[in-house]
Amino acid sequence: MNDKIKIQDFSEPVEKSYISADDVRRKLSNLKQITFEVTDACNLKCKYCGYGEFYDDYDLRTNRKMGLSIALKVIDYLVNFWNSEQNMSANRNVFISFYGGEPLLNMPLIESVVDYMEKLPCRNRKFVFSMTTNALLIERYMDFLVAHNFYLHISLDGNEYNTSYRVDKSEEPAFRSIIENVNALKAKYPDYFEDRVNFNAVLHNRNSVGDIYDYFKSNFNKIPGIVELNNMGIRPDKVALFQKTYRNSRESLYQAENYETIEQDMFIRLGTYQSVNIFLHQYSGHVYYDYIDLLFGQREKTVPTGTCLPFGKKMYVTVNGKILPCERIGQQFALGNVTESGVELDLQAISDRYNAYFAKLDTQCSKCYNTKACIQCIYNLHHLEDNPVCQGYMDEPMFAAYKARQMDFLRKHPEDYYRIMENVIVE
Repeated sequence: MNDKIKIQDFSEPVEKSYISADDVRRKLSNLKQITFEVTDACNLKCKYCGYGEFYDDYDLRTNRKMGLSIALKVIDYLVNFWNSEQNMSANRNVFISFYGGEPLLNMPLIESVVDYMEKLPCRNRKFVFSMTTNALLIERYMDFLVAHNFYLHISLDGNEYNTSYRVDKSEEPAFRSIIENVNALKAKYPDYFEDRVNFNAVLHNRNSVGDIYDYFKSNFNKIPGIVELNNMGIRPDKVALFQKTYRNSRESLYQAENYETIEQDMFIRLGTYQSVNIFLHQYSGHVYYDYIDLLFGQREKTVPTGTCLPFGKKMYVTVNGKILPCERIGQQFALGNVTESGVELDLQAISDRYNAYFAKLDTQCSKCYNTKACIQCIYNLHHLEDNPVCQGYMDEPMFAAYKARQMDFLRKHPEDYYRIMENVIVE
């Protein structure tokens, strides 16, 4: 890990402009989610933690708690954008999310932010609260979470053996303590548990997609989210151990005896449905992302790769006040800071940085046949600062094979076309 990761400097202009400062401003004005890393402290020491022994692309963890002033400065900064003319959606929900470490270790800040947001005069936004938690403190704080309608994402990897990488600071398994808290919440607030609680499982060499699905379906009648271990920022001396621990979700899915049932139930969260959904979004010609597309026609994609435009999906604010586009990328890629004087976010500098990144990949992307449905994030490319190579590149035969797979699936499962169009695209 790095004691202090520096923000990259892109002061050299590039010949071609892919995005502008105005594009960044529009995304801020229509921001869908803010995630606050309210503390870097945790009451667990999970073996594969994204801030643990495998990785070196995050700031030193010092059991720090975010101060309320950082959160409020970000919120006040964004209100000006939400109330601007570039806001294109009336009464849109904005998720205010809390992350860690274990966020419930900084409950006073969470309570203060919730109180502030519920009183905030912002005519164009409705605020919804969510949290990712290991659940060890759920029973203590569940009354507050239920009272404010939090969406809870509980981190659990399946049964006791599946979850054995989740250990406390004494290396003792945490599974039973987690389940006790989960069951206490379910018993006291069954309707809330049904409507607002779900599970996120990390896939690794002690579980499988089948294990995870079966456990949550049979014990809680829930369809969990499943994520692979992040394969970026791996320490050189931990590569072998990481590879031993890592498991590919698609391969694991198709190893399950009941993989078709699992795939149908998990729908676009995993496997073929996810791929077909992206294909239909980009190639059907019938998907409009906002009223401007609907009224004036769909705009041509001008950005290489499938990278989200900065703040196109969320803003992530670390406990140290760094501002990033996502919590799953290295903290060396911070786009700005929150300081005592306020939010430092240079929109022109951000667009310049992205333009510099895109310029490095434009030659590859201009020859790729799958540019419309590309999902490759630039931050998941090795050697981004030097000579990145896109792993998602498709030449003409590769694209023909990809297209044939999607069309073959739709021919065999015509009912799923309507399921995707109605339940995903329309909603």
